[in-house]
Amino acid sequence: MRRRLPLVLLVAGLTVAGCSSDDSTTNATTTNETAVVSNTEAPVIEVTTPAPETTEVGPLLEALACDPLDERACLLPWPNDGFTVPDATTPTGRRLAIRADSPPVNVDGVHIDVTDQNRADGFSPGSAILALVPGLDVATTGIAPSTDIGASLAEDAPIVLLDTTTGERLAYWAELDAHAPEGDQLLMVHPAVSLGEGHHVVVALRDLQDANGVTIERNTAFQAAIEGTPEPLERAGAFRTMLQALADDGVEDDDLYLAWDFTVASTESLSGRVMHIRDAAYAELGDGAPAFTVTEQHVTGNVRVIDGTYQVPNFLTADGAPGTTFTLDANGMPERNSDTPFFTAAFHCVVPDAAAAPVPGIVYGHGLLGSRAEVEALSFAAEIGAAAACATDEIGMSAQDIGHLAETLADLSHFDEQADRMQQGLLDQQYLGRLLNNPAGFASSPAFQSAAGIPLIATGATQFVGNSQGGILGGAASAVSSEWSRVVLGVPGIDYSLLLPRSSDWPEFQVVFDAAYTDPVDRVLALQLIQLLWDRGENDGYAQHLTTDPYPGIEPKQVLLVEAFGDHQVANVSTEILARTIGASTHSPPIAQGRSNDVVPHWGLDPFDPADPTAGVVVLWDFGTPAPPSVNLPPTEPEYGKDPHGAGSDEPLVLQQALTFLLTGELTDVCSAGPCQSSVLNG
Repeated sequence: MRRRLPLVLLVAGLTVAGCSSDDSTTNATTTNETAVVSNTEAPVIEVTTPAPETTEVGPLLEALACDPLDERACLLPWPNDGFTVPDATTPTGRRLAIRADSPPVNVDGVHIDVTDQNRADGFSPGSAILALVPGLDVATTGIAPSTDIGASLAEDAPIVLLDTTTGERLAYWAELDAHAPEGDQLLMVHPAVSLGEGHHVVVALRDLQDANGVTIERNTAFQAAIEGTPEPLERAGAFRTMLQALADDGVEDDDLYLAWDFTVASTESLSGRVMHIRDAAYAELGDGAPAFTVTEQHVTGNVRVIDGTYQVPNFLTADGAPGTTFTLDANGMPERNSDTPFFTAAFHCVVPDAAAAPVPGIVYGHGLLGSRAEVEALSFAAEIGAAAACATDEIGMSAQDIGHLAETLADLSHFDEQADRMQQGLLDQQYLGRLLNNPAGFASSPAFQSAAGIPLIATGATQFVGNSQGGILGGAASAVSSEWSRVVLGVPGIDYSLLLPRSSDWPEFQVVFDAAYTDPVDRVLALQLIQLLWDRGENDGYAQHLTTDPYPGIEPKQVLLVEAFGDHQVANVSTEILARTIGASTHSPPIAQGRSNDVVPHWGLDPFDPADPTAGVVVLWDFGTPAPPSVNLPPTEPEYGKDPHGAGSDEPLVLQQALTFLLTGELTDVCSAGPCQSSVLNG
């Protein structure tokens, strides 16, 4: 299949972005301008970039038409400041400027619409760093795999990620895309910790080898860039600055196969919309509670099950149903819907039918494309009179979105409709928390009172539990919340674009996606493009503010992560990125000797110290499942044993540990100072 060649040459300051070879479509950044190659947290380097001489022919001028730095696809290498332009109005000083004809196309010839992506001021903190290196053998080269992250920080590591904002190297692991055929396997570099918001990162690939140990030669375009000829590249001082930063870190020009840079999106870019709608909604709510209606209730055993609806300020178009989006104001922030000012959210609650005293409330986040009814998994807590729990649909990623999601996978131009509803859903969860916490909320309704008129739920005592998808979105909901302080995330993760290819849930959706996007390289790039929007609704865009560096007016949270070894649905590598990002410690020893393929299980996580507890802690539960694949493939039965993803719900010690943490903030050692193991899958 013949590929169109991109019109991109970024060498840390010389930015010409696009995909067409027609000179008339050259991006406006080819004209004289000042390129800002930095961000608000680092010294700003200003470089004047003159327009290229179109009459001169040579490798670098060809680069202005087709970017031979990576000819395989228009958006490679990724992420790349070549797809940004200077913008003094953003916190990073840049803004994405991906051309309309650069993204992948589906079978109908439709490019992914990147209008909303281009409002970001940088790339995802969970970005997979991508390049196609023909003939690369990762093992022969000595590239750090997922089982040996520590090797990525070796002085002579063949891949270097240099955070120029901090001056530090970043840990990672890397792999070839196992879903693609040989020849189309992208090199995928995954940061082991979410990239710092607003930071500037330089990527260096050096001393790359094929299976025979032969060094892979750099291409002519990058060689010309290194040599600095012909004009105008030799005047691009920022490229020299990038090379000097690498040289100062011990990475010499002669060893480089390829180097480029990119900017990570700022806090404002990632979470600004949710914080905007949250602040507006809370200003309207004041000290009160949302309006609500109880529609149905019944008692099963000792549990009262209550259904109803409540009103949340609506920032989506129409009634907020699947397919609706935000309407943005001149500042790029969501506007309140004046025609339908309220979104009607539904709740489902399980409450002790009788309790000696009011019990704490729990806001619950449900599983993948599920519903509020899944809160009944916490009926055990209501049954024993320990807690009440309520849930609302995590719209955008709920059962009601399945039909729309199928359509979206065939044309990812519509992914903003998923992402915007997810953000409205985060607001819905905050209002549900207020209904549990406020005396004018559920406590005021006879449905939530004893026969004597005493509230069954204690006001001001609400916490959060999210499982699976609820754990992937739950860190985001919690980071922006003033309604709860303690969080239990069961089998959680971060970064859907990392998770999906490793999940046993993906193949049934992959059938639609692969039929629409037939090129294996395009598929990887497509997931990276929608991750830029997904960040606004899942942990990837919020985790850096969950336990530390909280948003203004919001307290940091105490967080327990419950991980299942060999999880088939949420990859362990994703859970552990989340744990490292929030600065969690780990129950020690994390797993029995010989069970994990990792050189250092739970690399980068300090042992939990009860005398000096961290705000976050992760506990790895071993249900006897084999270790997962070390590449981006899902573990499946029977080769990888029984899926332990939901096994924690059947293990009494998991429930005891989680509930104790939720109600007291204390981590009890239910594993007798050894690794946490369970036999529930063998029963």
